[in-house]
Amino acid sequence: MTMSSSKPIKLIIVIFFLGTLLLINANTVKPKRTLSCQCLKGKEGCTGSKVCEHKELEPEHCFTLWNQTSGKISLQGCWTNKCTNTDHCISREVQPKNGHLLFCCCSKDYCNSNFTHIPDPRPSPTVFVGYGETEPDVLPGRQKDTLILTMMYSLLPLAALTLILVVAYWICRRHKITTYQMDLKQEPLLIHSPPPGSETTHLKLIEIKARGRFGAVWKAETSATSNEYVAVKVFPLQDKLSWQLEQEIYSIPHMDHPNLLHFISSEMRGEGLNQELWLITEFHPHGSIYDYLKANTLSWSEMCKIAESIAHGLTFLHEDILVAGSACKPSIAHRDFKSKNILLKNDMTACIADFGLAIKFELGKNPCDSQNQVGTRRYMAPEILEGAVSFHRDAFLRIDMYSCGLVLWELASRCKLDGPVDEYMLPFEEEIGLAPSLEDMQEVVVEKKMRPVFREHWLKHQGMESFCETIEECWDHEAEARLSAGCVEARIGQLSRTVNISSPVTFIVEELPPKESSL
Repeated sequence: MTMSSSKPIKLIIVIFFLGTLLLINANTVKPKRTLSCQCLKGKEGCTGSKVCEHKELEPEHCFTLWNQTSGKISLQGCWTNKCTNTDHCISREVQPKNGHLLFCCCSKDYCNSNFTHIPDPRPSPTVFVGYGETEPDVLPGRQKDTLILTMMYSLLPLAALTLILVVAYWICRRHKITTYQMDLKQEPLLIHSPPPGSETTHLKLIEIKARGRFGAVWKAETSATSNEYVAVKVFPLQDKLSWQLEQEIYSIPHMDHPNLLHFISSEMRGEGLNQELWLITEFHPHGSIYDYLKANTLSWSEMCKIAESIAHGLTFLHEDILVAGSACKPSIAHRDFKSKNILLKNDMTACIADFGLAIKFELGKNPCDSQNQVGTRRYMAPEILEGAVSFHRDAFLRIDMYSCGLVLWELASRCKLDGPVDEYMLPFEEEIGLAPSLEDMQEVVVEKKMRPVFREHWLKHQGMESFCETIEECWDHEAEARLSAGCVEARIGQLSRTVNISSPVTFIVEELPPKESSL
């Protein structure tokens, strides 16, 4: 809703300095000019006077070179090198350094017709350039004054323009904030009443449990006299749209499901610019699967139980549910499916959370994509990285399934089998580290078609080998070839029932459900 405050200011500063340089350059370029000088008749076709015109826009001067003893003129005419820029042709040399020859130059028409020698009491650094000697780089006084005036005339308008732009930006920003606050007051809020017995108005925030794209998640106590806790996701004011979108998803009919995070209510707290938007849900002390896997390993049965419950929740989210005499629950794509957005309950089943980027597909209606984010870079499907996503239901559901395959790999990487259990790593962390760029992901996932590796000892365990096959069919490079959430749920359920968990190499042979290539 509001612009970043740093970007416009940086842009104004860049414009200010570029404009200053251009104006200084334009004003300090000296115009083309002509100067009439007396010249020595007979020398280079001179008839007594000469019009000097320099093509490189440098000041022209007249000069005279004469013999100190005889006073005879040796040379006269136009001078294009540096000069003291005076109106009279006066030589300041204490002792001529070229025999008896004296030199003077000046910058007024025919100023070299009269010349004189007035020695400077101090050693003069000025000598005749053109007889093997040089003159120091001295900026004449009038040129210095001109440059100062030029800079003043250039900088003052730019400073005034910059001030006007800053004031205009500040007024615009204040207007947007005021309008935004009025909109918050005027728009109907989707605030749901808490269930009976839940005193959400007396919530006490205790500690931050996680931070996400749109805010922080707090552990909160429902009242001072009880030990009941809830989770409070706190959105800043500028993320009102995400807060409303998540409420909208939770308020869809028939969204109650054991493998989706249970929503309690939403509230607005504070006033003015300090106003916060709260989303109140059930609290799960284990935190996310990401948090749990960093500190814990899983048994085969725990891994299957968590994986099956994830697939069960995703199946429910993806499917349309028609209820006679009631509004239907539409198909929903999560669009930011990852281990940090899946919570672990006390019974070691999972529940899917964080619907800030979710999109629903109602029958007979085109989905409205009000968010331009497409999820977390590490979990992006190849078609997103290529920028080739078709805007229809199945395309978005298949993107969720690619991400689901990466989450299942995370579970497998922390499962205790016959070999060692590696330290927890995010998908592709081993290949490209903790902070991959979009270009890194494109190179690894799209160009090289790489996926997180399976350890050799995983494939020696028949149950894990089948689990890995399911993972591979979830993250298939071709979106149409990926498994549906329902097929993944059936396969993992079959594995958990057929593999004897007391001995990882003992199996009851049953055929797993076939690959389902369409959603």
